[in-house]
Amino acid sequence: MEFRLPQGFRSAGVACGIKTKADVLDLTLIVSDRPAVGVGVYTTNLVQAAPVLWDRQHTPTSRARAVAANSGNANACTGQRGLEDCRRMAELAAQAIGVQTDEVLVLSTGIIGHYLPMERIAAGIQQAAKQLGQAEADLLAAARGIMTTDTRPKLACRAVRLDPNGKPLTSDKEVGAASSSAGKKSAGREIVITGMAKGAGMIAPHLATMLAVVLTDAPLDPAAAQDLLCETAEETFNCVTIDGHMSTNDTVLFLANGAAGGQPLSGPAFEAFRTAFRGVCEDLAKAIAADGEGASHLITILVRGCRSQDDARRIARTVAESLLVKTAIAGADPNWGRIVSAAGYAGPRFDPQRLVLRLNGFLLFADGQPTDFNPQEVSQSLRQNRDTLIELELAEGQAEAAVWTTDLTTEYVHINADYHT
Repeated sequence: MEFRLPQGFRSAGVACGIKTKADVLDLTLIVSDRPAVGVGVYTTNLVQAAPVLWDRQHTPTSRARAVAANSGNANACTGQRGLEDCRRMAELAAQAIGVQTDEVLVLSTGIIGHYLPMERIAAGIQQAAKQLGQAEADLLAAARGIMTTDTRPKLACRAVRLDPNGKPLTSDKEVGAASSSAGKKSAGREIVITGMAKGAGMIAPHLATMLAVVLTDAPLDPAAAQDLLCETAEETFNCVTIDGHMSTNDTVLFLANGAAGGQPLSGPAFEAFRTAFRGVCEDLAKAIAADGEGASHLITILVRGCRSQDDARRIARTVAESLLVKTAIAGADPNWGRIVSAAGYAGPRFDPQRLVLRLNGFLLFADGQPTDFNPQEVSQSLRQNRDTLIELELAEGQAEAAVWTTDLTTEYVHINADYHT
C-alpha cells in the first residue's frame, strides 16, 4: 500500500540520542506549509505530562504549523522544569521553521520522571528541519521517530475524491487504490487523510503509552474538526485496551490545512470525509492492539443486544481487561466461564439465561449452560489464528460495541519488568 502525506505537509524523523541506542530514531517533526486547523483529544488521567498541558492550551486553533515529538522520554512528572522544557521544545521547532512558538504542538513518550536532554533535543530539531520532505520515506521516518516498545511503525491512509461541484466520487478508499487510476481522474479534488500512531503497552486510552497524529489537506472548520475527532476517538482509540493502564501522555492530534482547496467541507462531502477519517483512526487503533507488547493474539470483543452503547462498551472492556480471559486466549484454552463471569461483573444488568457466547464462531454458551462443543476443535482454532473473535449476545436491546485487546503472555511480563532497568 502507498503511504503519502497530504498536500502541504512535510515530515522527518531523526536520531538525536534520547534513546539508549544512538542510531534509533527518536525525534519527529511534522510541518504544514500554511496555517492549519489543529484540534486534539487528551488523556483524562489526573497526572498529565507537560506536552499534554501545552497542547491543551493551544488547541483548538486555526494557526497550527507544526508538531514536534520525541520518544524515549515522556517529560511527565517533571514539574516546572518539564513545562519549561516543553515550551523550549516548541520554541526551538518554531525557530527552525520560521513560525511562532504558539503555532507548534508538542508530543513526548517514553520513561516517566526523567528530564528532557534539551541539548540533544535542540540538535535533533535542527537536523529534522533540514531533512523535512514529502516522500513516503520521510513519512515512515516520522512514524518511527515516535516509537518506544512498538515492533513496527503504524500508518494509515485514505482518500476521498470530490467532483468539481464538491460531491463525493469515492469515499473510504485506501490511497493506493484511489491513486492507481490517476491517469483516468476527472476534474475535481482529491482529499488525503494520513495518520500515524505509536503504542504497544500502557494502553487504555480514555481520551481520554499512545500517541497519534492525523493529517489532512481538507478544508475544515475548527468546531467541525474538534467534534469529528471527539466522536471518532470514542469509537476507535477509546475502544483499545492492552493492559488497562491509562498513560499520562495519551494524545491524538488532528491537523487540517485546507491545501486541497475549496470551502470547508459540508453535506455529503463532509459525510464521505467522516467515513474515511473513521477508517484511518480505526486502522490505527487496530494496529496498536495488534502490536500489544508480547502479544500472540489480536482479540476483538463484540457485544450486541444491550440497552445502550455505554453498557455494551463496559461489558466489552471488562472482558478485554480480564487477566484470566487474556491468559486463556494465550494458552488456546476455550475457558468460556472466564468470559461469562467477566461480563457478569461488568456492571450493566442482563439476564444470564439469555446470554449467548461464541468464540471464533463456535457456540460455547447459551440458555444459561454450556453447549456440546468440541474443546479440542476450539483450541486448535485459537492456536492457528492470531485474530480471535469473542462475541457476546444479550437480549436487552439493540446497542452494540466492539473493543480490541491482546492476550497476556510471558513476553509481556519480560518487556515491562525490564523496561526501565
